[in-house]
Amino acid sequence: MPTDHEYLAKSITRLYGIPARVYRGREELFRCFPVDLPRDPMELCCEEVFAISEHVGYYASPLFHYYGVLNAGDVRIVVGPTAQIMADEQQLRELAFRLDVPQEKVPAFVEGMNAIMRLPVETLLQMLCTLNHFLNAGEKLELSDLAIHEAEQTMIKSGIEHRRTSRVYEQEERDKQAHNTLAIEEALMGIVRRGDSVALKRWLSSAPAVQGGTIAGDQLRQLRNTFVVTATLVSRAAIRGGMRQDDAFSLSDAYIQRVELLTSHSKILNLQYNMLLEFTEQVEKLHRGQHTTKLSLDVANYVRHHLSEQISVEKMAGEFFLSRPYLSSKFKQETSQTLTDFILKEKTEEAKRLLRYSEKSLSAISTYLGFSSHGHFSRVFRKYAGMTPGEYREKHR
Repeated sequence: MPTDHEYLAKSITRLYGIPARVYRGREELFRCFPVDLPRDPMELCCEEVFAISEHVGYYASPLFHYYGVLNAGDVRIVVGPTAQIMADEQQLRELAFRLDVPQEKVPAFVEGMNAIMRLPVETLLQMLCTLNHFLNAGEKLELSDLAIHEAEQTMIKSGIEHRRTSRVYEQEERDKQAHNTLAIEEALMGIVRRGDSVALKRWLSSAPAVQGGTIAGDQLRQLRNTFVVTATLVSRAAIRGGMRQDDAFSLSDAYIQRVELLTSHSKILNLQYNMLLEFTEQVEKLHRGQHTTKLSLDVANYVRHHLSEQISVEKMAGEFFLSRPYLSSKFKQETSQTLTDFILKEKTEEAKRLLRYSEKSLSAISTYLGFSSHGHFSRVFRKYAGMTPGEYREKHR
């Protein structure tokens, strides 16, 4: 391997504070990380990253982590992950779980990921375009020349078939469209605010043909600007539905950052539908099976951010500046269920998701969700799901 590639990888890490790797084919020749990570998060998206054949390309993970790729001959430089907005601690704990990071090393993994420098993806790609000029015979690339690589359809939440979104795309191309009405906007924002994902999927499957006012001089800028307006409205509807402000604004910012990189009409619409579904389902989780009050939303948000821990009611009460007895009795009074029941039900729901959509062992899921033993996990799961974890997985395969 020419030492120039190793030098470039080291320079990227030193200047930008992000991981860099050098490959020949799929063989890793060199890596330089600015932090100590027990496992490389790129392990979860190697296939997507290695599939990038352009001289410069990038992959966006579901957590909005970006990996930049520079291909020069048979040598590939991969940099990342980085993000302008880093995932929260619970998301990083789940990432560690998916990577099979040993439990005792999870805190180090979370700390290391948080220490990686946060870069706007435009900065990352401009750097790769500059290096590409020197490594690929003076080729000059601009950001508009690059394509995003992501499993676009798998990002769309359950129930939205490709043929349905295709019908919406066709409608967008028709010129028989009326202006957006306040009634349509209020109906859609009401669905998000209530966290009614079933109604949203119904709405998206037969979305009315609408046309916003002209807010840009070209079609691509018009689509992006409309997306930004939608993100602003949806994030505020989600906040009114109980989502924490910092969660909603961070998610909105991440989506807006991504849409600025898209140059395809269908990709922008796809991302918009994904955004609507994600916000709606986040609110839905907060409202699940309970009468909504400020306290119940505070508790639901707290539990959501600590699912992979042994949640302490004492510590939770301290976060809310309440005594433990008052918090417990008030929550029971407002929701007709105990705090313990609520916490264990939420952990059971998360376990169901992992049993259906991951291949992790029952023991690994039990440990990740903070249960004291596999036996405890099985008893709790049977109580709230009506069957053992193994039976549930077998039934939903």
